Amino acid sequence: MSGALAATSAGASAPAVQPTETLPILHRDDFLVAVHKPSGLLVHRSVLDVHEERFAVQILRDQLGRHVHPVHRLDKGTSGVLLFALDRETAALVSSAFERQAVRKTYLAVVRGHPPAEGVIDHPLTRRFDDAERRPETAAEAPAQDAVTHFRRLAITELPYQVDRYPTSRYALVELSPDTGRRHQIRRHLKHISHPIIGDATFGKGRHNRLFGELFGVSRLLLACTRMQLAHPHTGAALDLGTPLAEDFAHVLDALGWTDAAKAA
Repeated sequence: MSGALAATSAGASAPAVQPTETLPILHRDDFLVAVHKPSGLLVHRSVLDVHEERFAVQILRDQLGRHVHPVHRLDKGTSGVLLFALDRETAALVSSAFERQAVRKTYLAVVRGHPPAEGVIDHPLTRRFDDAERRPETAAEAPAQDAVTHFRRLAITELPYQVDRYPTSRYALVELSPDTGRRHQIRRHLKHISHPIIGDATFGKGRHNRLFGELFGVSRLLLACTRMQLAHPHTGAALDLGTPLAEDFAHVLDALGWTDAAKAA
């Protein structure tokens, strides 16, 4: 080994390895970090999707070089604001705020049909369990939980395509604010009022999902958390965390002429 090479090897540290994937950071302080989660990304590992190798927790941990603690969840298909705590104490405080319904979350969704101008969906939902939770042996052990979602219709359209029995198909842009945080609450509530979200393979309509794929080139769930408001768990300061829509979601709204309606929400 030459002298110059030996000196470099002994005296210089190797350059830090840069993460191969990063998440856009919306807010960061000593206790919290909020990111924009893209559609198609799990928050953490799940036995329901054992082949998935990308997780928001892992990506953000590598990006920041430290442990992070998710304090709420977004479905794999949902994009938007995702909040993490940087220590266990903060995680417990923020999780408590979610449980007390002290966190306001705002979502945008594209749905089938023309729902009322505004309303409240007050419909209890049976509990859906986390991977590690003990599941009851009988349905009687898991009664339905209170679940409330407020909604406001922002825009409507009628497309000249026959999907069901009618010669045209109706769709709407809806703003939603859930009081409670039941698993898949918004998706299940919109199905309950017969206005399922476009792109929802579980609770939606495949024919409408396929039409949006053909027209706009999107197959994702058209649901996004665009805003989250809460008091900082340590300082009490008001946090207002917002994010623009992902490019594929924004493309659909632009094609339907709904961009201004979404911005005005």
